Amino acid sequence: MGRVIAHGRFANNGPFMTDKALNIAVVAPANRLDSRVAERVLALAEQLYPGRVALSFRPQCHLSAGHFAGDDTARTAAFVDVANDPSVDVVWFARGGYGSCRILEAALPRLGAFARTKTYLGYSDMGSLLGALYGRGFHHVVHGPMPADVTRDGGEAAVRRAFAYLVDGAVETLEPAVLSGAKVAAFNIKTLGELIGTPYQPDLTGHVLLLEEVAEYMYSIDRMLFHITSTPGMRKLAGIKLGRCSQIPSNDPDFGKTEAEVAEYWCGRAGIPYLGRADIGHDADNKVVPFGARLIV
Repeated sequence: MGRVIAHGRFANNGPFMTDKALNIAVVAPANRLDSRVAERVLALAEQLYPGRVALSFRPQCHLSAGHFAGDDTARTAAFVDVANDPSVDVVWFARGGYGSCRILEAALPRLGAFARTKTYLGYSDMGSLLGALYGRGFHHVVHGPMPADVTRDGGEAAVRRAFAYLVDGAVETLEPAVLSGAKVAAFNIKTLGELIGTPYQPDLTGHVLLLEEVAEYMYSIDRMLFHITSTPGMRKLAGIKLGRCSQIPSNDPDFGKTEAEVAEYWCGRAGIPYLGRADIGHDADNKVVPFGARLIV
């Protein structure tokens, strides 16, 4: 088995491993995480990597303020704290939902030099943070499983995949587009669409863009792909791959086209190469996609 190297960052067994445990801090920029979920993931980390992983869930993960894991101020403070902490190697986002875009304006200016040295791992709503960080030159931004995925059917495999990537740089955890050496990025369709036109929209010129969605009507997926592919910056993509679009509600009348047909249609209209399907989605099979180009050895 090979391993993935991100800008020469891997040493010994994984992206950070030298003679100390990999320090992974979990925060929740959107919805709260049940403490029982944290306990399951902590136990799994100890079982899989005794002495090799120091995993901690910040208390903010379990706060509750209406829809969110604490108010905007609390979520901002927790994220900034772990991002700037020199002892933390990985900032792992607890779960998706909604809320990360609400902290961008306050959080990003407060990130210092240490924040640029870390890996940031998550997906779904966390695409707001991942995209904004990548657009500001953060090189270790990764779309992939989160602790909350352990509650999915077969979800332990997703969490194991995240650990295998973080600790060992395991190539088998990666979505195949990463293995090509092309520049890549991955997003939830709706989350990326809402970044477009804001100061947080990343420059994805020359990238292969992987997209996935969950619980949206087909007409909504069609509309969102129109928006993304009609954006001038997105027409500079090297191509689009479509991940799984799951739990699509039934519509009356039926939309009449599949998500793949819709993606191919809008790519054709925009002159963006449609590159087929991607192995990402809101499920236990969600593969890891480090943003940018990676060297595989």
